[in-house]
Amino acid sequence: MKAFPAIKVIGGALIVLASINAYAQTADAASPASAAPTAKQTKQANRALQRKVRSTLAKTKGLSVSNITVRARGGDVTLAGSVPESAQLDIATNAAKSVAGVTSVKNALTIRAEGQ
Repeated sequence: MKAFPAIKVIGGALIVLASINAYAQTADAASPASAAPTAKQTKQANRALQRKVRSTLAKTKGLSVSNITVRARGGDVTLAGSVPESAQLDIATNAAKSVAGVTSVKNALTIRAEGQ
């Protein structure tokens, strides 16, 4: 009968150790997922978004992209440069908005006839 209290103590200790181990595993597993992206990762993501927007603009019919620059920062895209016709301002904005990952578009394009 003296063995029964010893078994209770050992069983209780095992339960405590198991719960501590489970807590440590969940805390360790959650750490990488909640880590903020590094500056290098952020730059890479911005550049990738710029390339996607630029590619979409180049494929858009009725849009001259030779004088358009694209800048992306965390989903916010800025279009700068010039286009030859006012109708192309809206075409460029709508094309940029259609790209996955773009949250907003600032159109800083100006109208300048080609050759000027």
